[in-house]
Amino acid sequence: MKQRNRIYLIGSVLVLLALLVGGCVAPAPGAAPAAPTAPAAEAPAKEGGFVLGVSNTLVGNAWREQMICSIKAQARASGLVDRLIIANRNAGPTEQIADLENLISQGVDAIILNPSDRDALNAVLEAAIAQGIVVVAVDQAVSAEGAYIATNDQTAYGRIGAEWLFETLGGKGKVVEMRGIDGVPADTDRHNGFLEALAKYPEIEVVAETFTNWDPSTGAQQALDLITTIEIDGIWTSGIDYTVVEQFQAANVPFVPIVGADNNGFVKQLIELKDQGLIGAAVTNPPAIGAVGTAIALDALTGKNPERVTLLTPRLFDNVNNLEELKAIYAPDEQPGWSTYVDIEPYTLYNGSADVSACKGPGE
Repeated sequence: MKQRNRIYLIGSVLVLLALLVGGCVAPAPGAAPAAPTAPAAEAPAKEGGFVLGVSNTLVGNAWREQMICSIKAQARASGLVDRLIIANRNAGPTEQIADLENLISQGVDAIILNPSDRDALNAVLEAAIAQGIVVVAVDQAVSAEGAYIATNDQTAYGRIGAEWLFETLGGKGKVVEMRGIDGVPADTDRHNGFLEALAKYPEIEVVAETFTNWDPSTGAQQALDLITTIEIDGIWTSGIDYTVVEQFQAANVPFVPIVGADNNGFVKQLIELKDQGLIGAAVTNPPAIGAVGTAIALDALTGKNPERVTLLTPRLFDNVNNLEELKAIYAPDEQPGWSTYVDIEPYTLYNGSADVSACKGPGE
C-alpha cells in the first residue's frame, strides 16, 4: 500500500511539473479557458496616441517653414498624434545626427526628417529603425535600410524646367544655373536632371553656376552681380526665383526667361509682369511633402503597410501656355515663399491652405 501511494505521489508530481513546464494550468471550475498568448510580432498596431519627432536643418527658408507647418496640420487632422517634438536649426550631418539621437532618447514613435546628407545619417537612422521607430525622409532621400522615402521627384524637377528653358531659347544661348546647397541630395538630384536636359542641347552654354544655399538674399545678390556683369539669355533657379526677378527690376535690365518653383511670389510675378516682358515657368515642388511623409508614418504605425518610396511627379506651368492655371494656384494672402499647392491626394487630411497657414500641431 505504501508502495502504491509512493507511485501515485511520484506520478502526480510528474504531471504537475509537465503542466507547469508547458504553461498549461487547468482553469478553476466554471472559469473560461485562458486565451493563448500571441507572439510579439503579431501584436496589433497601435490606434493612436503617437509622438512624432521632426528633424529639419534649414531655418529662415519659407519652403522649409511651410513643410513643418504641413506636418503639424496633418498630425492634428489625423487625430492619431498626441505630440510633436521638433528639432529645427541650421545644421549639417553632425548636428542632425545629434538631433536624431535626442529624438530617439525621448521615445518617439516615428521620425520625419529632411536629411542633410543621403548616406551620412544611416547609422543613427538604422539604429532607430532597429528599435521599432518608423523613419520617413521627406523632400530628399536617404539610403538607410528600412527607411521610408517621400519626395518630390527632384531629378524631374531639374530636367523639365531646364528643357522648357532651352526650348524657349530656341536651343541656343547662354544660361545660368542657380543651385541650392552643395552636397545635399535634392541639389544633386536637380543638378543631374539639369545635366540630362543639357546633354540634348549642345548649343546651350552654361556661363555661370552658383550655390544660393536656398537663401533669398544670397540668391538676390548673386543674380544682381550676374545680370549686371555678363551676357545672359536665361536663368534656371532651384527655387530662388522671385528675388531674382526683383533684381532685374532693381537694375532696370530687360527680363530673360526664368525657371523657378511654385512659390507664391514668383507665380504672382509671372501673372503680373507678363505684359512687361517676363517669360517664365514654375515647376511644382510642394512643401506639403512634409504632410505626405506624416501620413506615411502614421500608416506604417497603424499597420497599413505603405509603399517604401513615394515620388510626386512635378508639373510645369508657364505664363505663355498656362496663365489661367497660374492664376488658379496664386494666393494673394500667402507669403511670397510659400506654395499654395498644399492638398495632395490621397494623403492630406487637413482643410487646405487655411490649416497649413495656421501652423498648429496637436495640442497647440
